[in-house]
Amino acid sequence: MREHAFDTITRVKLVVPVRLLPTPAQAAALAATVSIWTTDGRLKDLRHIGSADQLATLRVHRRGESDLLFRDGSWFLIATCEVSEPEVFEPADWIGVDRGITNLATTSDGDNFRGRRLQRYRRWHAHKRAELQAKRTKSANRHLKTRARREARHSTHINHRIAKDIVAVAQRTGRGIALEELQGIRDRVRLHRHQRAIQSSWPFRQLEQHITYKARRAGVPMLQVDARYTSQMCPRCKYTDRSNRPSRDSFSCRRCGLAGPADVVAAVNIRDRARRAWALVNVPLPAPVRAAGRCGPFTTASGERGTRLAWKDRTYARSFQPRS
Repeated sequence: MREHAFDTITRVKLVVPVRLLPTPAQAAALAATVSIWTTDGRLKDLRHIGSADQLATLRVHRRGESDLLFRDGSWFLIATCEVSEPEVFEPADWIGVDRGITNLATTSDGDNFRGRRLQRYRRWHAHKRAELQAKRTKSANRHLKTRARREARHSTHINHRIAKDIVAVAQRTGRGIALEELQGIRDRVRLHRHQRAIQSSWPFRQLEQHITYKARRAGVPMLQVDARYTSQMCPRCKYTDRSNRPSRDSFSCRRCGLAGPADVVAAVNIRDRARRAWALVNVPLPAPVRAAGRCGPFTTASGERGTRLAWKDRTYARSFQPRS
């Protein structure tokens, strides 16, 4: 039996595969053993390998049973780990993240993660997939499954890198992360036939899941805001019109003249909406405060008596009692 590698799962149920294989000297130092039940009895002292961080996580946080998986000629032992989440800190500001197809993610700081290489990679796989489908053999079907998993792993790796960079910047600067609410976007948008494959392979949901679980593990707060008109609204004068975006990459406000990259403008609008939403959520409840010279009993025109209280800058009357 071959050597085994562990995959770790956090509380958010995401599997992080082991891709870094140590040298023979490192493997001897980090190697551990496991016993597995089989139809021929229990196999003991089976070595498995993994990175030092993942092996340390397994020793401390592993819970429950493990699953043995055979994939592409290799054996993997998938173990579940429950890692405690740190307390979410109070954000000093927010980082708006705009997700797209041409640019997978654009932040309000101006950081841009392009998706052209991923699109070329997908087109190349689509070309090879068409060639294999035309053969209609068992070997071609096996190669199709292998290529599909390889393409999915490549997309997952890119999303992991993007999410890691965004969460690292938010944690280092003490800011939260604001995302658009894109649920049901594929049903709301009607595309031409040649664009359907591109949209159906758009991994925006997976990127959201990666950012979410990495932010939870780092204690970074997150918010989801309304995505409507984020790319058509001017962040300066709030003028909203489709003509503000003459092309896919550019933005130019017809009222105040603000111009810039369209994705960066959308990310800034997402950040501003997160600021307003966070301020509304954390606004304190007003406390009754008696104001000098304005308190005391009074009589209304209907003959009712009560007490007048000052509530910050407004005056309210309450404790009405019928006049005896």
